[in-house]
Amino acid sequence: MSVQNDHIHLVVSIPPKVSVSQLMGILKGKLAIKLFKSYPKMKQKPYWGNHFWARGYFVSTVGIDEDVIKRYVKYQEEEEKRIEEQQHRFDF
Repeated sequence: MSVQNDHIHLVVSIPPKVSVSQLMGILKGKLAIKLFKSYPKMKQKPYWGNHFWARGYFVSTVGIDEDVIKRYVKYQEEEEKRIEEQQHRFDF
């Protein structure tokens, strides 16, 4: 898992009987509840129309080695950090 400012990369394996939409509903629902319980002030002001997550999500299935995917997620995290550092250098 790689948490960015505006999105999360997550590598998961789910059994065939669980649909992607079921998994995303559970993940988004449970995490939102936990975050609102941990940070009750977030719930006082109605952020995002009282919805924590965006409605959509991106999912891709691949037929390559899981290690390749994990390296890609790690690379994306490092690339985001590099870009943020560059932007901070040019902020005045």
